[in-house]
Amino acid sequence: MISAFASDPLLIGDLDLTIVVIVIVKTIVVFALLMVAVMFYIWFMRKVIADMQNRIGPQRAGPFGILQTLADGIKLFFKEQSEPATADKPVFRLAPYLAILPAFLAFAIVPIGGVVSIAGHRTLLQLADPPIGVLFLLAMSGIGLYGVMLAGWASGSKYPLLGSVRASAQLLSYEAAMGLAIVAVLIQSGSLSTREIVNGQAWDGIGSIVSQWNWAQVAFVPFVIFLIAAMAETNHPPFDLVEAEQELVGGFHTEYTGIRFAIFFLAEFMNLITMCAIAVTLFLGGPSGPSLTGLGIAGDNWLNTWVMPIVWFMVKVLVLLYATVWVRASLPRLRYDQLMNFGWKVLIEVAFVWAMITAVLVIAREDGAGTVDMLITAAAALVGAAIILGILYLCIPKREEIEEIK
Repeated sequence: MISAFASDPLLIGDLDLTIVVIVIVKTIVVFALLMVAVMFYIWFMRKVIADMQNRIGPQRAGPFGILQTLADGIKLFFKEQSEPATADKPVFRLAPYLAILPAFLAFAIVPIGGVVSIAGHRTLLQLADPPIGVLFLLAMSGIGLYGVMLAGWASGSKYPLLGSVRASAQLLSYEAAMGLAIVAVLIQSGSLSTREIVNGQAWDGIGSIVSQWNWAQVAFVPFVIFLIAAMAETNHPPFDLVEAEQELVGGFHTEYTGIRFAIFFLAEFMNLITMCAIAVTLFLGGPSGPSLTGLGIAGDNWLNTWVMPIVWFMVKVLVLLYATVWVRASLPRLRYDQLMNFGWKVLIEVAFVWAMITAVLVIAREDGAGTVDMLITAAAALVGAAIILGILYLCIPKREEIEEIK
């Protein structure tokens, strides 16, 4: 609570009741924002997929069917909640909440806006800005597995257990690629704080185009890797092998009904929204963007300090969410061996190679290398990395060789 104010040198004053109230209000607002965002995302997803498949989509509950998700939630809230006789009941009841909590905690480090003044206190439009924010993100991403794993294990049934085991293997596979993708950002920014990372990509007018280009040089490939790994970690199609209906009935949540069943889907969509917000923070400058100063509006006007940063943040997140819906509606579900091979044999290697290239480019730029020198350096780093990967590939025993040994 103190760090939310003390993390910025502009924020001064002793901790008093007003600051405590501001922090509590910010916490409630962030939680409400995530809940409403999930409700609108489900409606948005249904509408976009319906348009892509030449269907109408939700249209009965509320204008344009916008209240359909709320109606579904109310229905599930009042449905009967059953528990298998063989279930570990305390763990069975706790698992849904363990799945949803990390998504909310991870969103707490996302900068939604800049520095604003509330009740005479200058504070960040961000719930918390710990100096190890990225490590906190990775920790929450890993903890999210426990809800899925415990749900499958506590159900006392083989299909949920198989789904939860798949979830653990899938998380381990794509967590490594996600971490390596973030390494490129950390090398470029030199900080683990999400606020510092956003400040390094801040839009300062025409003069910031050079810095934006320097960032794009190292961030494009990790950005794509991060999005793929994030969709795999959140069990988003085509990576939803942990709840494959054709194979596992319903996966880890097969034995859940009523509101507990709804909480798992709430956690899945909340995790996806959180990951898109994290991607915007790490790679797309967060809330930074052109202000209205060109229209004669002062830089300290509430439109520039409050409205525009939030608008830019929301627009960027919405674009990424639309991309995830597009992927969901376009690609078929992968086979499990394809899922694991892609994670271990493609994504991790590419992320590792690009992390090395990023380090070389950043060092070359700090030594004053020009554009041509940078391109030559990047090409040399790429060739070197390819040679290393080729040697490693030749050293790995092939399937035919293993079968001959057997």
